Amino acid sequence: MELLHSGKVRDVYAEGDDLILVASDRISVYDVVLPTPIPDKGKLLTALSLWWFEQLADLIPHHVISATDVPPEFAGRAIRCRRLEMVPVECVARGFLTGGGLKEYESTGKVSGVELPRGLVEASILPEPIFTPSTKAPVGEHDEPITFAEVVDKVGAQTADRLRQLTIDVYCRGAELAADRGILIADTKIELGWASDGTLVLGDELLTPDSSRFWPAESYQPGRAQFSYDKQYVRDWATNSGWDKRDPAPEVPAEVVDATRARYVDVYEKLTGTRW
Repeated sequence: MELLHSGKVRDVYAEGDDLILVASDRISVYDVVLPTPIPDKGKLLTALSLWWFEQLADLIPHHVISATDVPPEFAGRAIRCRRLEMVPVECVARGFLTGGGLKEYESTGKVSGVELPRGLVEASILPEPIFTPSTKAPVGEHDEPITFAEVVDKVGAQTADRLRQLTIDVYCRGAELAADRGILIADTKIELGWASDGTLVLGDELLTPDSSRFWPAESYQPGRAQFSYDKQYVRDWATNSGWDKRDPAPEVPAEVVDATRARYVDVYEKLTGTRW
């Protein structure tokens, strides 16, 4: 195998015509990899992504070839997948107003150029899910919001329309399935790429705590921050730690690591109905 790329969380190897995508236990916030891993995180992300790929297989094809035909040292946290020509855009859908979208809205009344009603607050439900793309930044740099017009400039109008529709479709299907299990999906980021036959295919991870914000429906209340089943707990710790959000990042305290792992396990079990 040949190591092609080592990203913030995943490593990509080439083996023949296939790729081996390996999810590590690394965690990143503000686009910086923290020095402290989250135990079992790679396996949890892989298992949850595989579950979602199966749930959405009738909606859009995915890149998975096998979850078992992988090198034994990566068992449980790797997939064998098709090579894709990845879209040069982060495809993000939002159903609720929070995070960077909230900050942008408070400043401009818009998110990625999408005009929103006045008077929305932290965690408000949006009138309808919106497509809020961003750049794909190299490791150590920050993704930046872009408008739909900028996506058109990058990939053309037809592809941009397709990216927007697929992103919204994936979000809506995922949000519907999650709601049946007591989970709200505030937003999610998906990765899309072109297969050799020209079709758009889901790649990377799908609807995981690293690519989405998951909230318990039972305690949801707009106007305040929500309990999060994702890495928001680590992000909040990082925000309040005094760190300047630049590399190198500080070590994560053990109690934050343990609480984060517990949230990853909890949302996996709630969504899939399977004990970890």
